[in-house]
Amino acid sequence: MAQSPVPVFEIAAKVRADASVVVVLKMGAQGFGAQAKALDEKLGGLLTRACALPGFAMAGRCFDIPAPPSVATHRIVVLELGDAETITPVSLAHAGAELAAFLEMKDEGEAAVVVDPAAGSALSAADVVARLALGLRLRRYRFDLRKARGGAAADKEWRIGFVAGDDAAEVAQRLARANAVAEGVELARTLVNLPSNHLNPDSFADYLSPLAEAGVEIEVLQSGDLERLGMNALLAVGSASVRPPRVIVLRHRGAGEGTAPPLAFVGKGVCFDSGGLCTKSGPQMFDMKGDMAGAAAVCGLMLALARQNAAAHVVGVLGIAENLQSGKAYKPGDVINTMSGQTVEVFDTDCEGRMLLADCLYYTASHIKPKAIVDLATLTYSVMRGLGSIFAGLFGSDDTLAAEMIASGEKIGERFWRMPLDHAYDKGLQSPITDLRQHAKTLEDGDAPYAAAFLLHFT
Repeated sequence: MAQSPVPVFEIAAKVRADASVVVVLKMGAQGFGAQAKALDEKLGGLLTRACALPGFAMAGRCFDIPAPPSVATHRIVVLELGDAETITPVSLAHAGAELAAFLEMKDEGEAAVVVDPAAGSALSAADVVARLALGLRLRRYRFDLRKARGGAAADKEWRIGFVAGDDAAEVAQRLARANAVAEGVELARTLVNLPSNHLNPDSFADYLSPLAEAGVEIEVLQSGDLERLGMNALLAVGSASVRPPRVIVLRHRGAGEGTAPPLAFVGKGVCFDSGGLCTKSGPQMFDMKGDMAGAAAVCGLMLALARQNAAAHVVGVLGIAENLQSGKAYKPGDVINTMSGQTVEVFDTDCEGRMLLADCLYYTASHIKPKAIVDLATLTYSVMRGLGSIFAGLFGSDDTLAAEMIASGEKIGERFWRMPLDHAYDKGLQSPITDLRQHAKTLEDGDAPYAAAFLLHFT
């Protein structure tokens, strides 16, 4: 698999005399910081005059100036960040991405970025460096399975030096954290992008070597283990595939955590979802290699935590399966005895996510005994139909945890909208022959809240 080289980020006390590209940050009406002003004076006010041109003052916009003979640099890039009061961690990451795109377009692979504290903003120079670096690195991510590929700008090895006025140790620490987060995001993206003949229940664990290298403990429960545990709902989802389902348990135990109960993350890992016997249409099915994005997100999270040596005890539980068709497939009307002991009447085999997660959630609650569970899943399209792509639906049984997640999402730009999780939906899950019905009485009757209400019975 071809992938662009990871950018090398460095911290410097000052811009090297031979730096080929110098990137200067401008902050709206506040203009330049101390280091940028010094460079502008050296250039006879060239930066100030260029920024006064019509059309430049747009947050995230870059333009470049050929450097005069008086400096060794051949190109100076100015990146507009916007007014100090509007600068956020999210806007900085977007600005970093725009800078990466601009440098790619100019075929530049080495630059010195002059970072001054944002006057009038609560963000330090270390904050600015970390978020710019995150945006730069994520914009550089590529996924490509071609044997031969072009694009010198995308393949060029990058070396970015940050010249920041803050304490070098703090800047280095924040930069390391940004790299750890980026590495986790890149792993999650790659897992989602891999086609299902590459990433499947047989091979999923093979792609977790970065986690093992980072010190994450990995345990794989095979189909025989799942049978002994009574995880029949998960086994039913994967029954039609020649590749039996697995459960993968990931554990990061930070220093000093001892035997404290962990925080648990459960990820839906359906490596391909055809809908089972309730088959999806062709266009609906094409993207279903990505139905394991919940599990991918948990993998990325665990890698980011391990790379930071985070002082936290965290467990990830991944339910890995393929939902296909065959003579062994589970069927509408089947009654499944779940790991919890509750029986479930199957209504729609394309509601496989809640079946898989029912067993994974119960396993997590009963075997891991965490202080809280966060479930990540591409569970039902009805959330996207209702919210679009701006917000992700959040169902929570704990108001404090839900509020903390919503606040964190606002801070980093991954926004949540809280959805109803209420026992009033249990009435629609009643069955005359089982403890629970898998789905409400019609396909269009609030699918997402019913799915969440169903899963609450297994936590």
